[in-house]
Amino acid sequence: MERSNMKLKVIGCGDAFGSGGRLNTCFYVNADPVRFLIDCGASSLPGLKKYGIHTQDIDAIVISHFHGDHYGGVPFVLLDAAVNGRSKKMQIISPAGGKQRIAALLNLLYPGTEVLEKLDLEFLEFRRDDLMDLGEWRLQAFDVLHTDKALPHGLRIQVSGKVIAYSGDTSWTDALFPLSENADLFICECNFFYTQVKGHMSYVELEKRLPEFSCKRMLLTHFDQEMLYRLDEVKVESLTEGMELLI
Repeated sequence: MERSNMKLKVIGCGDAFGSGGRLNTCFYVNADPVRFLIDCGASSLPGLKKYGIHTQDIDAIVISHFHGDHYGGVPFVLLDAAVNGRSKKMQIISPAGGKQRIAALLNLLYPGTEVLEKLDLEFLEFRRDDLMDLGEWRLQAFDVLHTDKALPHGLRIQVSGKVIAYSGDTSWTDALFPLSENADLFICECNFFYTQVKGHMSYVELEKRLPEFSCKRMLLTHFDQEMLYRLDEVKVESLTEGMELLI
């Protein structure tokens, strides 16, 4: 693929609790001719509208795992698309069972409302380590350490000659090295500063491993209040809402 510039817009980069008033995880990638979301947390639709991004501008949604702050916004995006008469295909790419989970969410949130029936949707499932060829872009998923029932994955996306890597939610795992190897951009969760919690990363443990990464640029995300209080002590770039990255 030819190398060309693409943009990543941070729609939301907060944790599940909206610490610091931040929206749930959602990144919008414009790599013309393909435009997609990486995760779509519960607050994503208002965030997208805040930055003038319409559901018509989204070709695909990639879901790292099944927690509400990472895919709970999908029903609202689909409802908005259906109400506004979207006709072109949208892909939803997720761990196994995405179609069933999203259909169940829609039935709970908007019972009796036809959404899936009104849209041209293609549900695709990734498997660990397999390289999915999606035409203009490629996707590879890596197992990470989070809540098992949420089917957690890190994502490595090749598009427009560039590589975006994203840890998803995870405790420390050496899988982060191949996931982010030589990536142009690596978005890495770092929920806590000191606190050690199964399923999430702390900055003090990440900092010790920083020299071992080969990615060209790392940015941290998914902060709780502890991290937000201590950002002046963090030696790695961090995401903020509304940030636009040229990759």
